[in-house]
Amino acid sequence: MSFPYIYRWDRQGRKGQACAVTARGTMNSIRVQFADGYVMITSGNAIRKSKPGEK
Repeated sequence: MSFPYIYRWDRQGRKGQACAVTARGTMNSIRVQFADGYVMITSGNAIRKSKPGEK
């Protein structure tokens, strides 16, 4: 699985970790999955596209 986004918020110790959006809901909610398999529902404002070469 590719992880094209970076989690920006300091929630549950996940700030700066790569993630993938697996679902989009209403009111800008998204389901994200991290490399270790952890899944959470959060705001779309909590992620950003990763820059080329960024881990």
